[in-house]
Amino acid sequence: MGLRGEFSPRSLLITGASSGIGAALALAYARPDISLRLIGRDALRLEAVAHSARAQGADVEACALDVTEQAALADCLLAWDDARPFDLIIANAGVSAGSGGGLESEAGLRHITDINVVGVINTLAPLLPRLSQRNQGQIALMASLAGYRGLAGACAYSASKAWVKVYGESLRLTLAPYGVRVSVICPGFVESRITARNSFPMPFLMTAPKAAGIIQRGLTRNRARIAFPWPMALAVSVLAALPAGLADAVMRRLPKKNG
Repeated sequence: MGLRGEFSPRSLLITGASSGIGAALALAYARPDISLRLIGRDALRLEAVAHSARAQGADVEACALDVTEQAALADCLLAWDDARPFDLIIANAGVSAGSGGGLESEAGLRHITDINVVGVINTLAPLLPRLSQRNQGQIALMASLAGYRGLAGACAYSASKAWVKVYGESLRLTLAPYGVRVSVICPGFVESRITARNSFPMPFLMTAPKAAGIIQRGLTRNRARIAFPWPMALAVSVLAALPAGLADAVMRRLPKKNG
């Protein structure tokens, strides 16, 4: 199956759908001809998102699960895919944390890695064979501009998003012969419960609905990388290309993430 042309999904899975970008994406896609299957940890917030999506005419089912719950998540995803095969999977669930200028705890490192990395594996592993066998579909992985270059005070978060970014880029090349599209999403600062904890200035901070619109347009066009806002994406791309010593000097001047 060719990968040219725009893609309009009808059956979607979104993890991390109870707030932030995940919730905004659910509402951006919700309409009468769309089937939405939503995963989130907070049952009350997730049901509120599902209710709003249903009000826009979408067929919606929601399941309150943590993406680290491998067996329960696999059972849920496979049952949904059996009933109505997914043609777009958005692996969005993730957490952020920082330690300021100090070391992260081992527990914090494992927690972020479990959700941001292992959670992506748990989401995709049951479904990748099915998409490749169907020779169609699309996968979107939520990385971050923080994955371009390690940030002081956010070691685990930066590393986890770098893993997602590179895994998604490799997966795009791997699955293209099977007719499956893969995009990596690299947002900057987007209004959410995560960024609400930041005590430092956040340049180009945008709303979640605006971010969802950018992502939706990029996925429709099969963009390999959906990085935004463009001034910050350009800046981190240049920073990542600098010699390590020069990049370190710049990075040391940036504020440290505390939470």
